[in-house]
Amino acid sequence: MQTVSMIVPCFNEQESIPIYFKAIEKVFQKPSMQNYALELWFIDDGSPDSTLSELKKLNTQYPRTAHYISFSRNFGKEPAILAGLQAATGEIVGLMDVDLQDPPELLPQMLQELTTGNYDTIATRRVGRQGEPAVRSFLSNLFYKFINKVSKVEIVPNARDYRVMNRKVVNTVLQMPEVNRFSKGIFSWVGFRTKYVDFENRERVAGTTSWSLWQLFEYSLEAIIDFSTAPLAIASFVGIFSCVISVLALIFIIIRTIFFGDPTAGWPSLAAIVLFIGGIQLFCLGILGTYIGRIYSESKHRPIYVINEKK
Repeated sequence: MQTVSMIVPCFNEQESIPIYFKAIEKVFQKPSMQNYALELWFIDDGSPDSTLSELKKLNTQYPRTAHYISFSRNFGKEPAILAGLQAATGEIVGLMDVDLQDPPELLPQMLQELTTGNYDTIATRRVGRQGEPAVRSFLSNLFYKFINKVSKVEIVPNARDYRVMNRKVVNTVLQMPEVNRFSKGIFSWVGFRTKYVDFENRERVAGTTSWSLWQLFEYSLEAIIDFSTAPLAIASFVGIFSCVISVLALIFIIIRTIFFGDPTAGWPSLAAIVLFIGGIQLFCLGILGTYIGRIYSESKHRPIYVINEKK
């Protein structure tokens, strides 16, 4: 019998946890799942609600199945995923959201595909975004197009974190100690044979999403910076472009002065050029500073998360 460790990050999910547990328990009670033992690792990412209380109830009722790790504060989903990967003991390790937007009924098919030995990872992707705001869908599609243009690692569009992996993949991912993590990119970077299972978009079973549009935007920027140096190249290009524009403007001013004189004092155009060049410099310094900040974060060697309770 193989143990399947499912990692379930949680933040303010007190309503979803009991529903999720019943749903996944039902899946593992199917005859086709008799060869698998379920191990659940819930990661409470510093939730201010009663998420931890719900996890403690589950652990009391099902001590062999439902385990939990509680962070000392909110560290983010990526540290929660890492904590789960480090805690999981199963030969097969899975990752899914607690809100049931990742359908548990796909697990039998995913595990069957994985145990054939033809693949090392069975991942999932959404084939539609029904029910999602149009702006969020547009920005998501734009993000995938952009990052796949500038990154050497292909990030599969609409891929979910929902996946199952063999121990070889998990051990390889755990060898990557960076503080700034983007799991979808890391899973793609390590390679291995991966198959994607498609499913239609689903609504949350309870509660509301903790991801705002701005947080998703910041997460996208982190992904681009973590897996591409293109922003640095863009900054260089912008600097060269601004220099060319400045030279052309200078030539234009000289020619105009020779043939038509200088009817104005020239300070408005000078002020505009100075502000333009200053803005370009600040833009480029901002990009450079972001990368330097990442280096600074990595060099401090602080723990990626702090555990308050674990059981």
